[in-house]
Formats: sequence, structure tokens, C-alpha cells
Amino acid sequence: MSGINQTLAEVLGTVQRPGDFYVSGRQEIFAPSITVDGAGSVALPLLSQQAAELAAVAEQAPYGRGPDTLVDTEVRRTWQIGAERVHIGGRHWAANLETIVSRCADGLGVQGPVSAELYKMLVYDEGSFFLGHRDTEKQPGMFATLVIVLPSRYAGGELLIRHQEREVCLELSSEDAAEVVFAAFYADCWHEVRPITGGCRLALIYNLVRPGRGERPQPPAHDAEVDKVVALLEQWRSARAAGAAGVPEKLIYPLEHIYTSAEIGFETLKSADAAVGALLVKAARKAQCDLSLALVNIEETGSADEVYCRRRGYHHRDSGTEDFEIGEVFERRLALSDLRAPDDSRALIKSLPFIEDELCPLGVFDDAEPDEVEFFEATGNAGATFERSYRRAALVLWPSESRLDLMVAAGRDVSLSCLADLVQRWQRDAADEQVVSARWHQAHELACRIVRSWPEPPTWSGTRDAACRFLDAVRALEDREAILAFIAGVTVGGDYGQGDNAALVCALTLFPPLDAANAVRRIVTANAVRDPAACAELLRKMSEAVRTAHGTAATDALRMAAEALVEALPGPPAVTATGTSRQVRPMPALVVDLLQTIFSLQAGDLGLRLVTHVLTQPAVFPLDEIVVPAALALVAGTEAQRAWPPIRELMGACRNHLAQRIAEPLQAPTDFSRPSNVTCRCPHCIQLAHFLADAKRKQWVLKAAEAHRSHVEDSIRRDACDVDTETLRHTRPYELRCTKNQASYQRRVEQRKRDLHNHAQLSEK
Repeated sequence: MSGINQTLAEVLGTVQRPGDFYVSGRQEIFAPSITVDGAGSVALPLLSQQAAELAAVAEQAPYGRGPDTLVDTEVRRTWQIGAERVHIGGRHWAANLETIVSRCADGLGVQGPVSAELYKMLVYDEGSFFLGHRDTEKQPGMFATLVIVLPSRYAGGELLIRHQEREVCLELSSEDAAEVVFAAFYADCWHEVRPITGGCRLALIYNLVRPGRGERPQPPAHDAEVDKVVALLEQWRSARAAGAAGVPEKLIYPLEHIYTSAEIGFETLKSADAAVGALLVKAARKAQCDLSLALVNIEETGSADEVYCRRRGYHHRDSGTEDFEIGEVFERRLALSDLRAPDDSRALIKSLPFIEDELCPLGVFDDAEPDEVEFFEATGNAGATFERSYRRAALVLWPSESRLDLMVAAGRDVSLSCLADLVQRWQRDAADEQVVSARWHQAHELACRIVRSWPEPPTWSGTRDAACRFLDAVRALEDREAILAFIAGVTVGGDYGQGDNAALVCALTLFPPLDAANAVRRIVTANAVRDPAACAELLRKMSEAVRTAHGTAATDALRMAAEALVEALPGPPAVTATGTSRQVRPMPALVVDLLQTIFSLQAGDLGLRLVTHVLTQPAVFPLDEIVVPAALALVAGTEAQRAWPPIRELMGACRNHLAQRIAEPLQAPTDFSRPSNVTCRCPHCIQLAHFLADAKRKQWVLKAAEAHRSHVEDSIRRDACDVDTETLRHTRPYELRCTKNQASYQRRVEQRKRDLHNHAQLSEK
């Protein structure tokens, strides 16, 4: 089965006849001169008065039933005027008509000369229609009907055309006097004109004729090729299902023409591409495969060699050109983008990676010309490089049963986008019970596969967007099984952060309070050491959610989680099995969230244990950085919270700390001595320390090399010395002038203001 790439390409390569059973479009024109016997000249756009005049000289249009020609306004209600009474002139009309006929021939896939013979003028006034029917051959060589709608003001009247299993509905109105709308279709196609709901439409009906003898053109079918492709695709699916080696996951058939992301679509495919697209739509449906139209993107980077030329015996660079040669390719990135379904809607999978072995035929891009090539000259130790890219349209096939596997293999971002789309479609199709059930199970299965393929917890701190997107989707789906699987496989597994909490709490509202509380307990127990702040916030949010729940079972489960978190709070640096220290830097929110949770759970003893731990670990919970900000945040709580013994004890400790520092004397320096906390003991830093301790010296100048000056400046910044620095450049080497300031005193002044304010805040209530 490994040769399917070549075989499929060979079969599709035989499909050279383009075209479809219909074609439609708009054509700019120079307004023709039209006169009708008995009615005179016709002005465009058609006026209502002239429409009435035309109807007055027209006759009811008949229809054919077998050998009979009948008039029945229950079947057809339209006015017709014979071609012999319609006279169309104007210097440009012949050329305009020739252009329209040429476009129709291309669209219908007809080669050779085609002519258009005027058959009738039709006047569709309000209420006009024509029930579904097929046209008959009206003259030798006729193979299709061409409808040209002249500029008219009307509503309704859509043209419905059906051929085999396909159907299109065309809107043919245009009020612009410089434009006509046209549609052509094979004569044996079933078609219908829906009722005109307002205004009046004026149309010219032509017979499209291919002169000479021979069989009339027929709509492109390619039935034999369809059968061959169906057989190939069924063998391919079977081989994949059996796990055969060397069977590609996808099949990618590049198209002949170039398409941009703005214009790509099944309806806009050109010539042979349109024929292949129509063939694969039929074959994929029969073979139970998914078909998409996509853009193939190939990007390469690598080394480049400069091209030199010889002049007068010397090698030198031609300064007038920037010539390079492609060297070794270092990296090649392959991806499919802008995927579209056969109905030209956005495909469920919006982008996919691919590999060379999926191209049909293999090596199809080996000799292709790149769309863009850019060279970069050598810089420093790096040689010249290049970047080049290829961009082509392609038809992409994969077995329908492997759709979910492809979504997951494409990466978490793609699979989560697909899951969100499936959920939206499930919600949108709520009226169709059978479709809703199928959509739900498809989304559920994709969610379970995403969980099973979820990567290991990242070693860096990123956003929690992926987890939230997943939880929001399965919450909307009301998929409890997927939520529990995510918690067990991902959240408890360590890929958890504070950004997940809102989505987790929202998802857990689908469960009874006890089940939700037990899930939170598992999350907290697993992640308490790694991320205590996230666990504390989750506990607070969940305790608020279950506060009104009846019974104490859920509260007990949350209390157990809180106890586990308090037990795991950071203390003296712990040494892990690998010999490294494990230390989590807490934040004020950790203390606030945990105290508020314990208060709502009515666990006073646990609250006192928490406060004792925090106050007896000043190295881990510094008073000014952690404890005082936490106490200030708790001031905003209820009176009951502030009166709760653990919070009252925490606030009291903070007030005592602030009062003690407020009582310390605050006096500006009376001489030039400054605190000397210089830790470095190199000769220049020793000079800096002596300068700081000298009560009589305000300035010190260091004349030294740049490295020594920079080192001294680093020491001043690191050790917060009361010194301003300035580099003097009038000598060699430069000088570093150090001038003492009162930064320490100013910091103490600012600290005193904050202490007074914070002490007042903590004493007000």
C-alpha cells in the first residue's frame, strides 16, 4: 500500500476536463440598444411602466410535457416574447456576449467553438415562477441554456439547479445598468425559478450550441475515475486500520493553480483543479474519508554561499550585486493552513503539520520554484544564511475515523480549538436530537483523547490558557467524565496553576458539593508543596461555592484539604532527595486566602496553627513584605472576621511590630559618616568602606580602569550605599566620583510615614 501516493496522483492526473454542470457570474457591459416590436426601446434598469408595456405585447409562456406544449399558470407563470420580435444592437454588445459565452464554455468544461442563439425574452412580473423541469433540445447542437438577466429591480426569483446529487441556488439580481448577471447549465439539468416577490425581472434566454455533428457535450462526470479513487481510498483505510507499515496518515494532492488564503475555496477552483475537486468530493464521501482544501506551507532555513567573480586575476565581491547560492538546509517546517470543507465553510481542523511521505506524488516539490527567497549576509562568526518558502493549494484526505487522532496529533492548541468548535456546533444544533447526540459523543471522545495526550507539566511558568480553554469547553458540554479525567490526569499530575482556579470551580459546580470538595482536596494534597498560593485561592473559591450547601460532608473535605495545605506551608529550606533545597516564596495572598477559607470552615484551631507558623518563620514570612500586607487586606473583611481570634492575633502582632519601629528615634545625619555594609573585600571596595565610615569626607574619586569602576558601582547598588556616582572623562583612565547622600535617612522617613498609616489602618476597627 506504500505506492498509494503515486497511484492516486496518476489517477487524478488523468482528470483534465474541467467544468461543472452550471456556471454563473457577473459581467460588466456597455448598455445595449434593445427594441421590442410593439413596445419600442427598452431603458435599463427596467422601469415598472415599461415592464407593464412589455407584458402587454407578450404571451403566456408555455411548457412542455412529453410531446405536448401546454399553458398552465399553476405550473408556469411567465410572459415571453419571441426572438424574432427582439432586436439587440449597440457597438459593444456582440463583444460582451462573446465574453459571456466564453466564460460559460470554460465553466461548463466545453472545448471548441460555442455559439449563443437568442431563444426568447422573458418578463417575470410579481408572482411569476416556473416549477421544476428540464429543458428540451430546441435546435441541433444545443447542449445548454444561457440566462442573461438585464438590469432590473425585483426581489425573489432564485434559480434552483439540480444535477445528480448536487444542487445550487443562484441569486441573479443586479440593478447596475453597467452590469448583467448570467447563469448557464446543461439542458438536461432539473431547474426551477422561484416566485418573484416584488418588482419585475427582464431576462434573455439563449440556446448554447456547439456547431457540427457529433455527440452533444455532457456535464463532466468522471465516473470511472471516481470508482478508481474510491477503491484506492478504501484499500488505504483498510491498510491503516490493520496497522500496515509505511501507510501515510494523510494524502496531500497539490493543485496546478496558485490561490491566496483570501480566495481559496472549492467554488473558486480553476479548470482542472475544479474537476479534481469535484471528483474527490464524490469519492471521499463514498470511501468514508474527510476532504479539505488547504494551503501547503513549506519554510526552509539554512546556510548560503556568497558568489565571487574573477576580475584581473583577483577574487573579489561584485559590489553591484548580492549573489548567493543555497547551501545546506538546516531546518524544514511543513504545515497545512486555511483548511476548508467542501461546502467552503471553515474546516473543523484549521491547521495541521504534515510530512513528506504524505505528498502525492512523493517529491512533488523537489523541483518547485519557491515563492520567496531571502539571503542574509554573514555577521560576526555566523556565516551567510537563507530563508525560503513555498506556498501551494492542495486537496487533503484522511480517513473519517482518524479525524480525532489528527486533531490531537496537531498539537494542544489545534485540538482545543477543534473541541471548542465541536461544542459550539453541539449547542447550535440543539433542535436535532440525533445530530446533538453524535456531536456530544464526538466532543466527549476528543476531550478524553486530549487528556490522555496532555504533555508533562512544563518546567517554566506560562499562562494557564490551555487548561482554562479545556475546562470551559467540557463545562459547556456538561461532560463530568472528562472533567474528572482532566483533574486526575492533569491537575493532580502537577500541571496546575492559579490561573486554572476560576475554570475549575465553574466546572465543579456540575457536581454535588461533596464530590466537588473531594476533587479539590485531591488537587490541594497533590500541589500544596509546589504551589501553595494557587491551592489557597482554590480553597477560598470553593469554600464560598459550597458555603450554602446543606450538610457538613463537603465542609469536612475542604477542612481536610486546608489542614494538608497548612502542613505543607514553607518553613526552613527543605532538602530534597537530589540534595537541592526546596523553597517556595510565599505572597500575602496566600495568608489572606487561607485564613479566610479557614474562617468560613469554622476551624479556629487550624487558624491559630497557621498564624503561629507564619509569625514564627520571619525568614519565610517577612513581616513587612508578607504579614503586614496580609493584615491590611484582612482589615477590609467583616467585623466577625476581624474579631476571629487567629486574625485578631495576626493584626495584633503587626501593630506591635509597627509601633516598635515608630518609637525608634529618627534623626538626619549630623556629619558625613554613612552606614557601611560593603560585603566585597577587594582593595577598591575596602577604600569604599573606609570612605563611608569617614565623618569628614563628602566625596571620593576613584581613578581606575573601566572594569574596576563598574565593579565599585555594582557594590554601591548591591549594598545600598548612600552614594551618588558620576564618571569624569577629562583624564585617562576615567575617574569615578562618589558623593555621599542621605538615601538611608530618606528611606527611614518614607518608612515612618508608611508605618504610621498602616498602624492607623490596623487600629481603626
